[in-house]
Amino acid sequence: MTPARDPAPAARPARGRTAAVVLVAALLLVAAGGTALGAWQLYRLQWKLDLIARVEARVHAAPVPAPAPADWPRVSRARDEYRHVRLRGRYLGGHDTRVQAATALGSGYWLLTPFRTDDGALVLVNRGFVPPDWRGDAVPAATEVTGLLRLPEPGGAFLRRNDPGAGRWYSRDVAAIARARGLGPVAPFFVDLDAPVRVSANAGAPGTGATLGAGTPSWPRAGLTVVRFRNNHLGYALTWFALAAMGAGAAAFVARDARRRAAPGPRPTDGADPRDAS
Repeated sequence: MTPARDPAPAARPARGRTAAVVLVAALLLVAAGGTALGAWQLYRLQWKLDLIARVEARVHAAPVPAPAPADWPRVSRARDEYRHVRLRGRYLGGHDTRVQAATALGSGYWLLTPFRTDDGALVLVNRGFVPPDWRGDAVPAATEVTGLLRLPEPGGAFLRRNDPGAGRWYSRDVAAIARARGLGPVAPFFVDLDAPVRVSANAGAPGTGATLGAGTPSWPRAGLTVVRFRNNHLGYALTWFALAAMGAGAAAFVARDARRRAAPGPRPTDGADPRDAS
């Protein structure tokens, strides 16, 4: 019995060449995409390094007056966040808000207190960290405070929404805190108080939660702001460039293999098809 012949033996190489061309094109697209994304990550890396440099300069600069109400609409993350600012005025007692916090000192709360400036503006000041069992003390009669300008954290934390009615706060949402406390218009930012200055036990407490005497702590504990930016862009860039290199290498391999298969090889001299044998 003679086996059935392939009705179109010449079509097999053509189909193989088409499949190879499609595969090479797809691999080249992968290589091009990886190269583009790697270049984008290098751009992001430079942007992040510039941002870190700007923030470091702001944090360590001498304090400047905080933005006045006329400047509030122009406050932005790129221009103002972590700026070292100064406020003159007084705290408003009876309006403290505790916001859940996890710090190097453990779990507890940030203590936010409204501060009325000399020009009548109202700014929320994060006076620092307090432990869960801290019962509070009199609001300091501060006349000047310094700290880092921070932008609001609206909504809450991951999987935990702020609950103003129950007094549960998981983020420093300035507008929501102001509404819950009936404070009226407040600055669209808050200020993280600077770390306290160590003073003599006989000196008057300066109203910023200072450390009095030889290592005796006082609450709230200010100066715990963590200024840290994730910077994984170089690793991302190398990953994308590696993917691009693998795509280009695979494309070269497939193209070379397709050429090898398409190259003419030895053929039977008598014109007989080996499959004709019965």
